[in-house]
Amino acid sequence: MLLPPQSVPNAGAVLNPFVIVDDAAGFVDFVAGAFGAEEDAGARTAMPDGTLIHAQLRLGTVDLMVADRQDGWPARPGLLQVWVRDVAAVLERATGRGATVVTEPTPFYGETTLGRMLDGWQNLWWLWAPAPGRPDPVPHWEGGSDTVFATLDRALRQLQR
Repeated sequence: MLLPPQSVPNAGAVLNPFVIVDDAAGFVDFVAGAFGAEEDAGARTAMPDGTLIHAQLRLGTVDLMVADRQDGWPARPGLLQVWVRDVAAVLERATGRGATVVTEPTPFYGETTLGRMLDGWQNLWWLWAPAPGRPDPVPHWEGGSDTVFATLDRALRQLQR
């Protein structure tokens, strides 16, 4: 059913997220600054009142699309997963742009580091980085830390409904 990856135009991804937020231009600036992502300037489409009906940034092979919430539209922030080189560095850049750390860089399974942040538009970001050679953590039910679940649980319960 899915288009084969090699057939996706412009070397894009088969699945691309689209979020609807207030201040889409500010969100584009946040993502560009936090991740070093490039906006596709040719895709930016403004309404007569200046709000954006479409903008997009390329993160790897994925296009993150964004629009301003229009009257009568609900905000639709996302739960987004991004592979990065350095979780701590991205968290530092993002918090300097108004994000809140949800989960500090934490060892995770499969030789990875996990961190999470909540941006000012209520998008919750999972940040992953490879950590070759790192052993898997001890599961909570075997006496290990429950940081990964507890921080996510706390963040999701605090979001507006």
